[in-house]
Amino acid sequence: MMKKWNLIVGALLLAVSLTAGCAGESSTQKTAAQENSGETKVSPDSEPASEDTDSEKEAELPDGIYTAEFDTDSSMFQVNEACDGKGTLTVENGEMILHISLMSKKILNLFPGLAEDAAKEGAELLIPTEDTVTYSDGMTEEVYGFDVPVPALDEEFDLALIGTKGKWYDHKVRVSNPEPQADGADGEKALQWEDGSYTAELSFEGGSGKARILSPAEIHISQGAATAVVQWSSPNYDYMIVGGEKYLPVNTEGDSVFEIPVPAFDEPVDVIGDTVAMSTPHEIEYTLTFHSDTMKAAE
Repeated sequence: MMKKWNLIVGALLLAVSLTAGCAGESSTQKTAAQENSGETKVSPDSEPASEDTDSEKEAELPDGIYTAEFDTDSSMFQVNEACDGKGTLTVENGEMILHISLMSKKILNLFPGLAEDAAKEGAELLIPTEDTVTYSDGMTEEVYGFDVPVPALDEEFDLALIGTKGKWYDHKVRVSNPEPQADGADGEKALQWEDGSYTAELSFEGGSGKARILSPAEIHISQGAATAVVQWSSPNYDYMIVGGEKYLPVNTEGDSVFEIPVPAFDEPVDVIGDTVAMSTPHEIEYTLTFHSDTMKAAE
């Protein structure tokens, strides 16, 4: 009887042991399944890396106006030679827009993206502007320009174009090396003066010394922009070039007088004067510096 009882107790203990072993294995399998389910807990303090990157891009430049280089993958798609490979970059609220003047009017539209998307119905195309460019010889030409959204500096992005043949082409472009426009800081100086007429001393350099621009010069301030009336000591200048723009004399008798913009005060401004005093006309480079600390109201 005792032997039979021992057998019964042993069987019960074995059953309990087997039951505990299955429970443990099941628990382990559940844990492994949870680990392999792909569910990942994200700390509430963590943020996607892309958002940080976008913030950095938005903070690349403070709001303002710059000149920047525009490079493409095609010799047929370039900014006009008069622009020295550059465009005007406007930054406002973190968004960047580059205005470029092209070589002609043969490119009819641009599209920020791929050609296949540009050809789809409803695609928002970039509409051209009519720009006037001035070449080094003083000749001018009307070409198409475009305001191109710039997603990031120093990185290639897609910019498709369509020409007079009616076919879209893919291109890669890059905007780099932004520099504040020369009149950025000095424009603020001009704004400190009320609209009106003033005089200011100027420094003159360049040429042979036979002719020069007289000082002081008359300065007109209008809506923050400064224009100088400059008079040469010679009647033989038939045009001037400032900032790539050609200016003709405003008088027909006496020494040559021009009205030219003042892109910067207290900094050298490069100008070109074309003189007919020699046997053939000659363009001569000069440097003018307008001194803001000598500004006073014109009599």
